[in-house]
Amino acid sequence: MKRSFLIGVAALALLAGAAGAADLKFKPGEDSKFNWASLEDFKKGHDLKGQTLTIFGPWRGEDEALFKSVYAYFVEATGVELKYSSSENYEQQIVIDTQAGSPPDIAILPQPGLIADLAAKGLLTPLGDETKQWLLDNYAAGQSWVDLSTYNGKDGTPALYAFPYKIDVKSLVWYVPENFEDAGYEVPKTMEELKALTEKIAEDGEKPWCIGLGSGGATGWPATDWVEDLMLRTQPAETYDKWVKNEIPFTDAAVTGALEEFGWFARNDAFVEGGAAAVASADFRDSPKGLFSSPPKCYLHHQASFIPSFFPEGKVVGEDADFFYMPPYESKKELGNPVLGAGTLAMITRDTPAARAFIEFLKTPIAHEVWMAQTSFLTPYKSVNVDVYGNPPLKKQGEILLNATTFRFDGSDLMPGKIGAGAFWTGMVDFVGGKPAADVAAGVQKAWDSIK
Repeated sequence: MKRSFLIGVAALALLAGAAGAADLKFKPGEDSKFNWASLEDFKKGHDLKGQTLTIFGPWRGEDEALFKSVYAYFVEATGVELKYSSSENYEQQIVIDTQAGSPPDIAILPQPGLIADLAAKGLLTPLGDETKQWLLDNYAAGQSWVDLSTYNGKDGTPALYAFPYKIDVKSLVWYVPENFEDAGYEVPKTMEELKALTEKIAEDGEKPWCIGLGSGGATGWPATDWVEDLMLRTQPAETYDKWVKNEIPFTDAAVTGALEEFGWFARNDAFVEGGAAAVASADFRDSPKGLFSSPPKCYLHHQASFIPSFFPEGKVVGEDADFFYMPPYESKKELGNPVLGAGTLAMITRDTPAARAFIEFLKTPIAHEVWMAQTSFLTPYKSVNVDVYGNPPLKKQGEILLNATTFRFDGSDLMPGKIGAGAFWTGMVDFVGGKPAADVAAGVQKAWDSIK
């Protein structure tokens, strides 16, 4: 839901016809960084000449062009005719198409909740134990990806219905290297060091953080990412899972504890540019600009990988700005290196040989490396060559995914819309405004109880 909000209004449905060898972005065999052998191996068992594959997904504009550059290799390898389509209201359209009995062969969606609904209605095809084992063996934090891809079918039996592909990382803290160098600050490796740095910057008479929750009708959502990241760093992943399913209430100490941890950063006038009172009203798109002021208005900003889109014009990530992984607590080493993020999942909505072949294609390194070599693509696939990434910041984010011991999908996006895109958002605005964590949590839980 957040991603949909941020993208805004896009073009109406687009269709892309079959691609041929002339459309291949990188000529097979020319650049040894790519795993061309995986493409050759895939070709041997997949002759789909005369068949058609229809794919429906969320990508439009530039992302559609990038996806086309990937599936061109599938077309070239199999001889299939491939038609890709999308829609401005793709979440509603896929429901209409599947329930009407006219689904695409493959659907690709970024909403696990929607996927759960489709699986429960018997509209998806299980991908089988082989694909489950493949994810366990080949994706970093493999069990996390199996968990994300497993849903209850029409008879209530859980099965693997989805294949995770194209991931986004949220567990990032942004900074300006030149500012750190001038002030003598070092990138923290633990949460304890991050808190100590926060205090040090304040002691130096500066503001450590820029935090803005303003986002029009979605005001409050940036704080939910903070809380989710902190939940994963203070509690086992199983507790996080119970929380997003309402198996433990918002009023549980694990949840209010994460709220309080966020409050440590956001509700201290000495720690936030403009003071705590400015947090709720500052627009999230303007918030990171304080990093680039002279002198800097702040030194740190927590936000997902998309935020450079809102940096001042001409600022280059890796030069003018950089990021580090939001670190875990030294005192909670048993929780490993959790990563919060989002992403898309591919599933079979019409069981055909071409659909099954496409899922197999996504298991090849080349299906990842072609997009990696361009932009806006991250993968937890351990067998890809990270040197293929199109730029150093992408490679660095990709390595964060590969070093993750746990990956969890954005929690508010897993909750019912009334909570994740409603009571949780407004509750965070109340919280930064001074309302006690216990009262905020009770309010969110009351809203959740009302939809049972």
